[in-house]
This record gives sequence, C-alpha cells and structure tokens, in this order.
Amino acid sequence: MQYAICNEVFQGVTFPAAAKLVRSAGYLGLEIAPFTLAENPSLISAGERREYRAILDSEGLAFVGLHWLMVAPKGLHVTTPDAAVRDRSWRHIRDLIDLCADLGPHAVMVFGSPQQRSTVDGASVEEATCRFVEGLANVAGQALERDVTILVEALPAGQSNVVTTLDEAARIVRQIGSAAIRTMFDTHNAVDEKEAHAALVEKHFDLVRHVHVNEMDGKHPGTGGYDFKPVLSALRRLGYQGWVSVEAFDFSFGGERIAMESIAYLKEESGLLAARTG
Repeated sequence: MQYAICNEVFQGVTFPAAAKLVRSAGYLGLEIAPFTLAENPSLISAGERREYRAILDSEGLAFVGLHWLMVAPKGLHVTTPDAAVRDRSWRHIRDLIDLCADLGPHAVMVFGSPQQRSTVDGASVEEATCRFVEGLANVAGQALERDVTILVEALPAGQSNVVTTLDEAARIVRQIGSAAIRTMFDTHNAVDEKEAHAALVEKHFDLVRHVHVNEMDGKHPGTGGYDFKPVLSALRRLGYQGWVSVEAFDFSFGGERIAMESIAYLKEESGLLAARTG
C-alpha cells in the first residue's frame, strides 16, 4: 500500500516542517488542502508553486493531490441557481486544476465540498445534481490535458444532499465518460451506505482512484472501532495502485501523533493481511 496523509492535520506547522514530519513518519505522499496554502489558492504565484514542489522533492514525497477544494475563497457554490456565482465557482475549479498540475504529476482533486454543492435557494436535488454534472463535464477536458483526475466523492446525507452514495457517484462518472473524472472511497463518509464497504470498493473498483481512511467519528485510524481489514484486503486482492490517505477531522491529538499512530496502525493491519494471504 502507498500511504499518504492530508496536510491540514499539521495545525500551526510550517509547510517545510510538516513535509519533514510526514516523511520521517514513513509516508510516501502528501495530500494538500489548498486553503492551508493561501486565502485565495488561485493567486499562489508560479514561484511559490515551484517552491512547494521543491520542498516535497527534497523530502522524497510525492504530491498526491488536493481536497477541501472550495473552502477558500469564501462565497463559492457550484450548484446554485445564481449563474454568476456558479461561473465564478467553476473558474475556481479550473484554477485549482492548474495549481494541482503545477504541484506534481498524475495528481487527483477530491471533490467533496458539501456546503458548496448542496441545494440552495429553492433548487431541487435533481437540478443541483444536473448543474454539478454539467460543471464537471465542462472542466474535464482541461483536467485531462493537465494530467489531473477529478474525483466525485460521495457524501453522507448529514453533509450534503447532492451525490450521497458511491453508486450515484459511479453513475455520474460513467455519464460524463471522461478519463479525467473518476471517484474515490472514504471510510468516514460511507456511513450511510447500505452495502458492506469492501463490497462497494470491489463493485466500483474500476472507477476508484483514491481512498481516504479515518474512523467513523472523524478521528485517525486505530483510535476507534472501524474494521479497516475488509477494505484493505479488497484493495490488496484487486491490485490497487493508488494512495491510501489518512484524513482526520479531529486535530486535537496533534499532527505528529496523528501521523505516527495512523501509519503504524495501517502497516500493522496490512502486515497481518499479508501474513494471512502470503
């Protein structure tokens, strides 16, 4: 398994120091929330982009991709009936495609952003979903050209009412029909799924390009009761080549502890699986 971690767990730590901690913990990749780099990520200069990339290279880390795409700047929404806001929001996604490509090759953009895609201003779920699909289809060409894969993330009903199951995410991916649009699996966000998580991963494995791991309460892996073995086993058996990335929502443990405990736990779980199947 290739393990990565999301950078926002390193609250109050400089980017170079966070990269050093990530590599020393044993990770090979770093996933970045763009709002941690700038209030308006699209304004990050070419020089700054080269500097971030050089920092990752110096630590032997791969840039995995971006997530939490629409936290900053404020006021973005991709499914609103307001065409001007919608256009500005999809321009932001286009800017992030360029940022993502500039930070490293073969990277992904995890499109979660619950508040910025859920229904607003009287729109129906069907209308909002259609706008979401249309926007994704419109940016797919640029993503393909820049070697970036946009991942439609299914979110639980408590977070969003637009694309709430992996089945629905997969249907959208197939509807768009572009190699630049795929999906991913997040253990925490699969709380409402009716099928076993490992079965879902296997069912849509041809479209899954990324995996987030976290406990169902948002803490980092190994601190709760989620059984990661079935999902990790399915990924191993199916020959998964993507990243398994730690995304914690509870930062109270501190970034270094989250990083160290998570990878130790995941490697132990993977080691036990390897021993059973070896």
